[in-house]
This record gives sequence, C-alpha cells and structure tokens, in this order.
Amino acid sequence: MRTRAIGDVRVSVIGLGAMPMSVHGHMPDEAQSIQTIHAALDAGITLIDTADAYTPDHTDMGHNERLVAAALSQWEGDRDSVLVATKGGHTRTPGGGWGVDGRPEYIKAACERSLKALGVEAIGLYQHHRPDPAVPYEDTIGALRDLLDAGKIRLAGISNADPAQIKLANEILGGRLAGVQNQFSPGFRSSEPELELCAELGIAFLPWSPLGGIGQAGSLGGRHAAFAEIAVARGVSPYQVCLAWELAKAPVVIPIPGASRPETIVDSARAADLGLGQEELDAL
Repeated sequence: MRTRAIGDVRVSVIGLGAMPMSVHGHMPDEAQSIQTIHAALDAGITLIDTADAYTPDHTDMGHNERLVAAALSQWEGDRDSVLVATKGGHTRTPGGGWGVDGRPEYIKAACERSLKALGVEAIGLYQHHRPDPAVPYEDTIGALRDLLDAGKIRLAGISNADPAQIKLANEILGGRLAGVQNQFSPGFRSSEPELELCAELGIAFLPWSPLGGIGQAGSLGGRHAAFAEIAVARGVSPYQVCLAWELAKAPVVIPIPGASRPETIVDSARAADLGLGQEELDAL
C-alpha cells in the first residue's frame, strides 16, 4: 500500500479507526474486533487510531486501547511497522456521556494510563482529543510538549482544532505538530480550512468519520449521488470513491475509516489504489 508521512514516520494512506469496536451500542464481540484489526493489518494498513475514551462507559477507560494491544500481540506480522495513535483529554460520564478535561495534570495522567493499556514504553502518536473551554489551550498543549520532550510519546497531534489552535499548537511544540485529526466527509466539509492549513504546513490531516460516521456510511451513495454514480462506473463501492476523493484533496490527508467487520476495512483499504480523474473529482 502507498504511504504518507506523519511527522517522520511513514504509514499507509488509509488507517483504521477503532472506535466502533468499543462504543456502547455498536460493539461487536472481542473475537470479531480482533479479526477486523488483523484484516486491516493483513491488507497493508499500518496506522490504527484509538483513544482512552473509546469505551462502553466511564468505568472502563482504555477499553479500546487494550483491545488494540491484544490484537497486535496476537498478530504474526511485523508489529514494529504499525503506528498506534491514541488520544487523551476526553472523559466519559455516568450514563454514557462525554466530557472534556484539558488540565495539564490530567493529560499527563491520561498518557500514563494509555501507556499501560497499550503495553508500550512510548506512544507512537499521542493526540489531544478535544479542547477544554475551561483550560487555556496553550496550557494543554504545553503538557503535550512536556510528554514529547520526556520521550513518553514519539509524535504529538491534536484533534477537533480550528486553524488558530493548529498554529498555536505548532508554535508551542516548536514546529513538531505531527497531525491534526478533525471530522471531514462528503456531508461534513467545514474542516476544509484546517485541511488546507495542514497541507500548507506539511502536517498530516487525519479525517475522522470520513464516510459520514457510525450508522451513516451505508447511505453514502444515496445522500451524495455523485459518489454512487462513479462507484457504479468504476465497479467499486461508494466508500472507496469517498476515501479516494479525500486522498486526492492533499498529499497530507490520511483518512481513518471506522470498521467493526473485516470485510468493511478490507474494502476501505482498496481505496489506496483507486485513482480518480479530474472530471470525477470535479463531480464529487
């Protein structure tokens, strides 16, 4: 599979978003989740994205991280070739809710928990999950800088950030901001400015929910007819067309589609080899 850069690390142009394997209401059993991760790895995917908050509820933080670690430990391939990205700064509340905590002490403690959950000495890519309006952004990113300087993480990233926050984070990190993970899909294009800024700065842009999100991917072709029309003409799925369109946006884009079944991530991986012509891109 083709590769693109996150910092100084080359990864597959398509990643795996592991969230659907652990969020309540959409969880497959553990065996199926591990099979899905193995299918992704066998298809040439070398980027797996997770988070400490990808868990059924607040009592089991790190659930998805431990699942990813278990799958990697059982895989017979080259585990050193896989970049595992995780995130901290989101919290879970009783009843299945979500919160944020951007305090530096929380970010550092969350990183320590993620290190244990993943069973590693340093996290490949550690990302601040979502800004906390109660904490100055520079304080939160300062914690990321400290973790990077201490060798706890190899690469630093941010998620759900606007252009000003991207510039500020990159400045605080001394030009070492490796990735930005924002929502982006055919139905959610408001992150175009962030994508364009990342392309300008040479920072990897990782669209989350690139197919529209949990429960929405199946209607991609119906809601966005051009994707279905090109898919039929090419003899591929609308999902491959969608991911290929995103890859064509800029050489820094690395979509991370979620998957809970082996066949869905294998189909997504095939988008890496689907080149779209200019007329097709114009239509999309």
